[in-house]
Amino acid sequence: MAVTDIAAPESEVDTAKAERAHAIRRWLGNSGVVIGGTLFILILLATLIGPWLVQHDPFDQSLVKRLRPPVWSGGSWDNVFGTDHLGRDYLARLLWGGRLSLLIGFCTILVAAVFGTTIGVLAGYFGGRIDFFVRFFIMVRLAMPAVLIALAIAFIAGPSLTLLIMVLGLLLWDRFAVVARATTLQLRNSEFVTAARAMGCSNLMIIRRDILPNILNQLIVIATVELANAVLIAAALSFLGLGVQPPLPDWGLMIAEGKQYILFSPYLITLPGLAMMLLVLAVNLLGDGIRDVTDPEAKGR
Repeated sequence: MAVTDIAAPESEVDTAKAERAHAIRRWLGNSGVVIGGTLFILILLATLIGPWLVQHDPFDQSLVKRLRPPVWSGGSWDNVFGTDHLGRDYLARLLWGGRLSLLIGFCTILVAAVFGTTIGVLAGYFGGRIDFFVRFFIMVRLAMPAVLIALAIAFIAGPSLTLLIMVLGLLLWDRFAVVARATTLQLRNSEFVTAARAMGCSNLMIIRRDILPNILNQLIVIATVELANAVLIAAALSFLGLGVQPPLPDWGLMIAEGKQYILFSPYLITLPGLAMMLLVLAVNLLGDGIRDVTDPEAKGR
């Protein structure tokens, strides 16, 4: 009897270790997670640490150094990526621009996720009139093109970084609401939720402890997709002069400033465009990988 009691916990420990090892192999075996995650981490580290390692200030101007080519086009190692039309170091501006783009993206997703998830979970859990009004609200939002609405608001209210984040956050919440509502509808009548109600748990406690943890994976996937959208829309607004304003470095603004030099200094457009492409590619690959790994059908493989 004692041998059986000792062997049972050891068997449970071995099973837990095997499940953890299987989960690690599943995550590391997904090319989207590995490639996208590695690329995203490299971009994140470059934007966070890079500006402190570059010796040039992204705001320092020098007309003597204007439009110096990058080092692979005959430029000097003092300005590896060359300089812009005001003589500012382009590498420093790229790194600071990436930091600003990621800040806008993360803040936008935070606003959109909190708002969309809240109304989606409330609609799915309580149903009735709340669900009717939320569905109507979602349909109204889907009928409005996000880019045009953002353009109109930015044009009327004037360019502002805080306004840009709030506008994008309140325009990109619909997918969070749709996914949160659909998954909550599936979970609200499940056995563990019914058991929690029978034990006298409040609706808030059930939502916080039973509903939200079970829909978190789906929300993370949506967040990666919307992060890429937020970065692209913010860059488009900055390109049109309605987003980030000079002298702040932003990838969309850098493309707008360099478009008149495209024939003679194409790197002014190529470098920020390439940086934006790599960021969006990394986020999309990572989101697809997370979706594949967290798919319930894939967990048993």
